[in-house]
Amino acid sequence: MNIKKATPVILLLTLIACSSEPPQKKSPKKDIVRQETSVDLDTTEDEAIGIHDESTLSPQDNRPREKARLQEMRTSASNGKGLNRFSSAALPSPPSPSITSQPTPKWNTESYNAQNENGFINTTNDPLSTFSIDVDTASYSNVRRFINEGRIPPKGAVRIEELINYFSYTYPQPDNEHPFSVTPELGPCPWNDSHKLVRIGLKAKDMDKKDLPPSNLVFLIDVSGSMSSPNKLPLLQKSMKMLVKQLGKNDRIALVVYAGHDQVMLPPTPGSEQQKITAAIDALGAGGSTHASSGILTAYQLAAQSFLPNGNNRIILASDGDFNVGITSRGELQKLVEEKRKSGVYLTVLGFGMGNYHDDTMEILADKGNGNYAYIDNLLEAKKVMVKEMSGTLFALAKDVKIQVEFNPAQVDAYRLIGYENRALADEDFNDDQKDAGEIGVGHTVTALYELIPVGATGQPTVDPLKYQKTKQTSESQYADELMTIKLRYKPLQATESVLLSRVVKDNDITLEETSNDFRFAAAVAGFGMLLSDSKHADGISWPQILTQAKGAKDKDEEGYRAEFIRLVEAIELLVAQ
Repeated sequence: MNIKKATPVILLLTLIACSSEPPQKKSPKKDIVRQETSVDLDTTEDEAIGIHDESTLSPQDNRPREKARLQEMRTSASNGKGLNRFSSAALPSPPSPSITSQPTPKWNTESYNAQNENGFINTTNDPLSTFSIDVDTASYSNVRRFINEGRIPPKGAVRIEELINYFSYTYPQPDNEHPFSVTPELGPCPWNDSHKLVRIGLKAKDMDKKDLPPSNLVFLIDVSGSMSSPNKLPLLQKSMKMLVKQLGKNDRIALVVYAGHDQVMLPPTPGSEQQKITAAIDALGAGGSTHASSGILTAYQLAAQSFLPNGNNRIILASDGDFNVGITSRGELQKLVEEKRKSGVYLTVLGFGMGNYHDDTMEILADKGNGNYAYIDNLLEAKKVMVKEMSGTLFALAKDVKIQVEFNPAQVDAYRLIGYENRALADEDFNDDQKDAGEIGVGHTVTALYELIPVGATGQPTVDPLKYQKTKQTSESQYADELMTIKLRYKPLQATESVLLSRVVKDNDITLEETSNDFRFAAAVAGFGMLLSDSKHADGISWPQILTQAKGAKDKDEEGYRAEFIRLVEAIELLVAQ
């Protein structure tokens, strides 16, 4: 055969043979989890690789292994490995399932602020502790979402005060003088026998729904492409309909959506026009980029148009926090919201979704917008926020609520506030009525915990003696039996000057079993958060201890929230044990 004639035929046969070979499989993309809060654990090399016989260790001795396992799982998550090692089918069935089962996204860009844990402070040098109250609950439902997915939550997602305040506690109704009651309770610290734990409980006055002021609500809804998955916009639409059913003819509701640009989907409309409002909600669809700052400006303008001087004026921002057009920096968004809050319009933030959820942005907007922050991961959580706790979520009772605790050096060597790291205030801010602080809603309860080192106990921080301070003789002090004094300042909604109330806490010798169920349950939740965040103060805490304590303090639990917490503790213990 002529070579020149045969060459095209040979080339053709070669191409056919190559195209028939099976293509090589592409390497799957690794999951990337953005954890800005990763901190190395303080474990030795032997502890990290587990050179211990666990069968001979007590729960406290087994703490290094638990910490090492926890860090190993977080490291695996950061490297995109092991996220699916733990099948959710092997865990106890979650009591609050999502509307659909959502797979773990391949690309994970969730972001959280780092938490710098409060340490012990020497009372002689600094007897005052001052902070703004916080009634946010987003951290708990977000942590629950991670655990129900079979994953360890990133440490930045764990804000202990929000875990504690997710639950309601039995505090007395306030008297007629103040809209709050302040209830302290002192007992032994469950994780350190030589320390004490004090619980400060605030209870806001309950009000009948018929006595609540009318509402001027503007929903600001993220309809960008990132909100298209079932656990975002579709879940949000179902959640909104729950709230709409609670509105009356004197209420007003408007809908603003934003993606590449903002649009008014529903002008201010009476709450009695349910069909019209529902139709506007059903018409929502996701697509495009996220121009949040433009939507925020439009929402405040709409709220101003229908402003109710004696009513509840509030914007409800619903998003995953993935802002990528317009003002996108958290600092600039913070300035924008701080400026707009002067109008008297409050900002509630509702978080949705997973994979690209930006908790750091959402938390700042709520904190600086005179509002609260909740994360909705399923319909039951939507019902809790939008229906059962609607009064507290939407109707503020007082603003700029601050707490200042003065500890008696004759009784307390050192103290630390558990949680509230991003709510700390300078001591001078307590009496400054120009300083912004937290808001509390109708019927809300707020709980704060302090761990105390009594005089004579070990572990207190040491500082050089002060040269210029005079120390009173404790034997001559009329306050020798007082442990601490709690002071609270708040402004009624229409007032510019704050009101002060205070309570004194005296020492006692009761046992842990003699404390209330609420005291022990709140302590169990605090321990849960301390273990999840790898607290350096958690050496005396173990998952079995938390589980036993929570079960013993479950009490009536009519809504089932405490039972759900117990199941979460059981689930996280299984995850860590893998």
